[in-house]
Amino acid sequence: MTFSLASFRFAALAALIAALAVGGWLWLRDSSLVQVTHIQISGTTTSESQRVSQALDAAARGMTTLHVRQGALKDAVAPYSSVETVRVRTDFPHRMTIQVVERRPVAALAIGDRRIPVTGGGMVLRGIVADRDLPTVRLSKAVTGERVTDRAVLGALEVARAAPAPLLHAAQEVGVQPRGVVVQLENGPDLVFGSGQDAAAKWTAAARVLAEPSAAGATYLDLRVPGRVAAGGLAPIPEVTPDPNARPQGENGTTVNP
Repeated sequence: MTFSLASFRFAALAALIAALAVGGWLWLRDSSLVQVTHIQISGTTTSESQRVSQALDAAARGMTTLHVRQGALKDAVAPYSSVETVRVRTDFPHRMTIQVVERRPVAALAIGDRRIPVTGGGMVLRGIVADRDLPTVRLSKAVTGERVTDRAVLGALEVARAAPAPLLHAAQEVGVQPRGVVVQLENGPDLVFGSGQDAAAKWTAAARVLAEPSAAGATYLDLRVPGRVAAGGLAPIPEVTPDPNARPQGENGTTVNP
């Protein structure tokens, strides 16, 4: 009996200590002693960056470094299409660092005079101003939902997503033609991709051929078979109008006196 009573008292004491510890923890984790007061936000680059930062700042100030509500932070930026997710790190007792992971636009959908950024997977980023160096994808009718559903346009976006940054920024338009997906480069040949399949390999082949002097003057590169690129449609050599006042020259380029 004595042993049982001692065991009971020990168990009761242990339960009391555990309850006090849990209660103390619950009080501390939401206490002003660990309230978030210093917030650093990074990763926002779009035209809605200021609104995203303000929404995150307001949500974070209702938290502590011991009680981060990740769902509340995500809900705060849910209205902003540029944000894919947020990553949070806390430093006891008052500092919180939030990294915004943005959706990457690869092109701008053009309907009339409007340009709307769109991701490589077809998500339409409404409410964001499209960067000027994003290539244009022209549409005959507006996209009413959150995503592009037209297969031909999705193929064009797949090509844009696989593009190396320098070539993507050099692209003026990504269109769907009878030849398939065609990228129009600024001051360069059209790139005929055909489909979005093996787009990365086709871009690699395009970069290799564009670096070769023999491709100078080509009006298009046919990349439909990445291992066998065809450069064609060489532009005509511009005619030079002779200067009537110029003296004739010899074969070595020296001026010949008349």
